[in-house]
Amino acid sequence: MRPAPVIHATSESRGEGRWLLRFEVHVPSAYEAVWPALTTADGLRGWLAAADVLERRLGGAVTLHWLNGGATVSGHVTAWDVERVVEYTVGEYGRMRFHLEAVGTDSTVIRFLDERAGTDEERLDCLAAWHHHFELLESALQGRPQAP
Repeated sequence: MRPAPVIHATSESRGEGRWLLRFEVHVPSAYEAVWPALTTADGLRGWLAAADVLERRLGGAVTLHWLNGGATVSGHVTAWDVERVVEYTVGEYGRMRFHLEAVGTDSTVIRFLDERAGTDEERLDCLAAWHHHFELLESALQGRPQAP
């Protein structure tokens, strides 16, 4: 059995109830397959959230509805470097940045960060939730999308 895709995860305080969560995720898929999973409504639905609105450009509007009964949050695309970096800044979920790096022709490392506000308990819940979502991402990339 293959190990979980999360290689490394950390969190650090940014003061006054703000956190920066960092993940390094290794998926056995070419970055050409990973990019649409992070940047299209169909791709996001298979592992993270329904994108009720998704304007795929810097400054574009985004509204995400978590399919596990979570919140609906709106914001903007705050970074967009095609096939390399996408960042969404949305409501209480804060700034979520995905940076892709190809490893050979059939593997990708995602360096992810989530900068957000919350209590220490919410920070721990968020770390666990992202870990789960990255497992769902790996399944989706293998042709088995699942509602989170």
